[in-house]
Amino acid sequence: MSQTDTQALIKRYYDACNRGDVEGMLACVADDVVHDVNQGVRRPGKEAFRIFCAHVTRCYEEKLDSIVILSNADGSRAAAEFNVRGIYLATDEGLPPAASQKYALPSGAFFAVSGGLITRITSYYNLTEWLMQVTAD
Repeated sequence: MSQTDTQALIKRYYDACNRGDVEGMLACVADDVVHDVNQGVRRPGKEAFRIFCAHVTRCYEEKLDSIVILSNADGSRAAAEFNVRGIYLATDEGLPPAASQKYALPSGAFFAVSGGLITRITSYYNLTEWLMQVTAD
């Protein structure tokens, strides 16, 4: 893939994310995708990614904005930086109780790409900052 093709793939992935279109997101990832979740365990495979997306959809309502996508010259690696604006809808295990708290965080992700699909997603956000926002009085 070219650098431009990779950037377009990542854009399609985030456009689907912002629409809440899990199937659209899944169409962008390889069957053997590896998802490294911020503060979590590595999740290998498309089915594990599908389960993660369903969980996130249940617990959070999020929109991403100010998305900037960068990639290397051969299109095998990419990174994205963006802002997450969300609402904490349902209590996520091990986290504070949800009560429709709003939050806004800068975030990022790193990608590996091969054969026209995303093969690895590594997500990052500041969990401490998120916790401070959802527990503020």
